[in-house]
Amino acid sequence: MNHMPHVLVVAGSDSSGGAGIVRDIETLAAFGAKASVSITAVTVQTHHCVEYVDAMAPERVAQQMCAALSANPIAAIKIGMLAASATIAAVARVLADHPEIPVVLDPVLVSTSGRALLTLDATDALRGLFGSCTLITPNLPELSALAVSISTISAESVSNQAQTLLRAGAQAVLVKGGHGDGAKSTDILFRAGHADQPFDAPRLAAAMRGTGCMLASAIAARLAFGDTLSTAIAGAKAFVHAKLRET
Repeated sequence: MNHMPHVLVVAGSDSSGGAGIVRDIETLAAFGAKASVSITAVTVQTHHCVEYVDAMAPERVAQQMCAALSANPIAAIKIGMLAASATIAAVARVLADHPEIPVVLDPVLVSTSGRALLTLDATDALRGLFGSCTLITPNLPELSALAVSISTISAESVSNQAQTLLRAGAQAVLVKGGHGDGAKSTDILFRAGHADQPFDAPRLAAAMRGTGCMLASAIAARLAFGDTLSTAIAGAKAFVHAKLRET
């Protein structure tokens, strides 16, 4: 790590510092990467609830992205909260001009406290963004929500649901197992033409907000340093696991 690559984070703010762009920047710094930002929404929240969400104008989100891409040699892009379909469309237009940059999408649908962070009419638009992303990192509830409307498959199998996202255009899907049960927390990487690849860690009796933001940003940081996707995921999962052990 003899240089510090730039990662562009496209996400919402969190006034509590527990998630969102604050957690993203913190994670990138831990990996020795520099952060550029495009703020999609300003939220008023504590560690217990989201009190207010003020979405940025879509054109302002795109302008922030373009400014960052112009100012710095962006080596990876991490996308979190997008808030609305118009914002997703604006982000997609910018990504289309930079297909060479790896993109990690954490499909933020609701906050930990249950507040919706994506409008109900924007789920289809979010699926339309899949083809522009190197990796999508849904947890189990997000996977079910994203898969249910694009497939007639009713089986509860994680594999079946992940395959529907691949058929919808996703290049790779990392299903996070934190919402599961058992002695191990297993994340599984699904890619067309590849065997499913599990990433295991002991399940901890610990809780922390923003672990999804942390994992996606850590993967983006490792991709920015030139890691393969599998190596980036393994390193990111180990990082998040270590942070959870510290809580």
